[in-house]
Amino acid sequence: MCCLLTALVLVGPRLTILIWWPLAMGRWEAAFDSFWLPFLGFLIAPWTTLMYVAVAPTGSLVGIDWFFLGIAIVADVASYSGGAYGNRDRLPMYAR
Repeated sequence: MCCLLTALVLVGPRLTILIWWPLAMGRWEAAFDSFWLPFLGFLIAPWTTLMYVAVAPTGSLVGIDWFFLGIAIVADVASYSGGAYGNRDRLPMYAR
């Protein structure tokens, strides 16, 4: 069950980007000026990329948009650091 959850956290937002990008190309073009920034977001910070496209299609963030973007950043950091924290007992330097 844990492996399934991890796979969904890592693959889910990237799959959503691959589906949403061609379907709403205008929204992506309004949020980003070039191809490279969303591509890097796809590789490094997919949750943040998705949330940015959802809350800032006009290019400006106001009020509650910053809160949602912050949650997405936390989700990206947690998706990368959660595995290390969960497996800390397997590494000799972190053993209790």
